[in-house]
Amino acid sequence: MKSLALLLFLAVCGSVRSTERSNIIFLFSDDQTARAIGCYGNNEVLTPNLDKLAAEGVRFTNHYNTTAICMASRCCVLTGLYEYRHGCNFEHGDLERRFIRESYPVLLRKAGYFTGFAGKIGFVLQGEKFEAFASLFDVWAGGPGQTYYETARNEGIAMYADKYPHCSRAYGAWAQDFLKSAKASGQPFCLSVSFKAPHLPFTPDPIDSKLYEGKTFKPPPNYGVAKGLHLSAQAHTSRAATAYREWVNDYDDTAAKYYALITGVDAAVGMIREGLKRESLEANTVIIFTSDNGYNSGSHGFGDKVLPYEEGSMSPLIIYDPRLPEKDAGSSSDAITANVDMAATILALAGVAAPEDIDGKNLLPLLTDPKGQVREALPLFNFWGAKSAQSMAVVTPEWKYIFWFYGEGMKPTEELFNVGRDEYEMTNLAGDPGYRESLNAMRASYDAELAAIKSKVVKGHGYERYPMLFDRTIPWTEKASRLRSSKPNPAGRRKGNKGKAAN
Repeated sequence: MKSLALLLFLAVCGSVRSTERSNIIFLFSDDQTARAIGCYGNNEVLTPNLDKLAAEGVRFTNHYNTTAICMASRCCVLTGLYEYRHGCNFEHGDLERRFIRESYPVLLRKAGYFTGFAGKIGFVLQGEKFEAFASLFDVWAGGPGQTYYETARNEGIAMYADKYPHCSRAYGAWAQDFLKSAKASGQPFCLSVSFKAPHLPFTPDPIDSKLYEGKTFKPPPNYGVAKGLHLSAQAHTSRAATAYREWVNDYDDTAAKYYALITGVDAAVGMIREGLKRESLEANTVIIFTSDNGYNSGSHGFGDKVLPYEEGSMSPLIIYDPRLPEKDAGSSSDAITANVDMAATILALAGVAAPEDIDGKNLLPLLTDPKGQVREALPLFNFWGAKSAQSMAVVTPEWKYIFWFYGEGMKPTEELFNVGRDEYEMTNLAGDPGYRESLNAMRASYDAELAAIKSKVVKGHGYERYPMLFDRTIPWTEKASRLRSSKPNPAGRRKGNKGKAAN
């Protein structure tokens, strides 16, 4: 009888515990560099709610997007896979349904979570209409393409247009209503909000624009074209160097608009936290905030993202868990973290097993051990755009190594930056004999990541040639002939699909 009573007691405890699984809110800005937020040392952008979130949570100072462009990065976040494994990016094709089935929101819903999504999803499913996403969530307010800053033009949030004509605060209002529905469901919940801001066009809410009127801003130490002349010739063929010149032509005006858009996102974060408190959900809800890629913002004379340099590939990452011990609140971690880690971390919070062999790492141990590490090195890729600007890199807390394979009219180039000391990447040490040992160590890390591409590359999306193109030991003459003879990838020929997202 005692044994039976004990079993019943444990069963009851187990059922109570299951109702107390972590609620999860994943907040995603668009094109926000790590240096455009107050808690990362920028005293010119107004982000009080995000700063408070960091003061009560953990801030990650070396957070990278393994592919620094929206379409691929968003799939990396959802699946925990590198781009060459999920196969979704511009010129490479749409996401196969088999990958979305293993994404964190779908797995959480199967495990009993009440799920919701609002904002820019950023891609479509192969051979399916955009509307196919709606059936994957309990509550859906996603929009096709880039979505719009005008609330009324976004079907999922149009009902909030009168009070919140600009979409950032409208998403905050939508999230507040989602929290009411989630509470009523009696289930743990996972909410994902994907803001349009601060993506181009830079059209902020007038409420936020007023905060920056008449202000001037201090550019970073590596700002301007002259501060990029030491970088590879290949990097200067990227659209980051040939387009998006507003950052170079008028820094003050552009920064004011960019920062105002981020302040609008910050306001929505405040609304969401107010909603949690109002619904008495704040004690068990973890909030994760990050972005799909960084933004160069005139650094080295580059606009846009795509490139593997710090500004374009790094984004803020804040994880707030209200159950965090007081001694750990407000700490920072310099561990190398990545967009692919989001799925593994969210699934771990929910107590749901992650799919086998994903690339992402569970970051939860770092919340109470901020000096720990989850990996020794992380690869960064650009498989898109001008062939001459495509590259692969690897980064550690101290070093970054980049290999630019293209050699038509330019020389295949290695770059080595001591990012631990030279955070603005102003000195390429690859040719310095004094750093030969560090160069060789980073080459070895690079080669190990290249070998992984060879063994794990997804088929049928045009990535099969990259192990050869990114190989440091194969001469350009051999690559050039194979590059010229290769045919365009059919999966990348995307015609006017309603869900197609511009980048």
